[in-house]
Amino acid sequence: MIRILAACLAAPANVVGASAWERACPAKQTPRHLAPALPVIAGQARSHARVLLVALLLFSLPAWAADPRELDWPALVPEGAPVIPPQLTPLHDLSQISDALSAEAAPAARQQAPNAPVVKTLDGQQVKIPGYIVPLEVSEEGRTTEFLLVPYYGACIHVPPPPSNQIVHIFSEMGVRIEDLYQPYWIEGTMQVKASSSELADAGYQMEAEKIYAYELK
Repeated sequence: MIRILAACLAAPANVVGASAWERACPAKQTPRHLAPALPVIAGQARSHARVLLVALLLFSLPAWAADPRELDWPALVPEGAPVIPPQLTPLHDLSQISDALSAEAAPAARQQAPNAPVVKTLDGQQVKIPGYIVPLEVSEEGRTTEFLLVPYYGACIHVPPPPSNQIVHIFSEMGVRIEDLYQPYWIEGTMQVKASSSELADAGYQMEAEKIYAYELK
């Protein structure tokens, strides 16, 4: 009897079935209509724990785990907004200018649409976009770390600036060498739907460049 009473008092709390408990302590039997519910509740708890673990893993993934969204320039124009064709007529007749630098020092042309509508849903997205670099400043080492990214060569310098929703104001710690600006580049980073102004043009977007690498023309 003493052994049976000890078994009753020390019965484990995680017993799944009730038969062993009933045999050891018949005076404290678990009601039979509750016994089947114990494994069901335990299974539900384990299922919820697995769901919670998966959710925590998904939310804890770093931003670089996913590839950046590849954008083309039309994607920066809101649906239904007017598409303004580029003005590709040269600003200066270089054949009549003996010193090409004087052309570069001439006043900037009037921008086509300095307040063009932007795609607000792009804000905060990790993206990559190709384009040509228009330097805003040049370091003593001959690198530009702040520049405008535009869809075609010569924009803002040789031809009028495109609409502001076709310009991204880029900041980069590494920068790009001035002598390499003839070719287009991929720029990767987090897009900001944030307007900015410079001496050359107004931009509808900004980005802190995380990667810069050559774009291979097909």
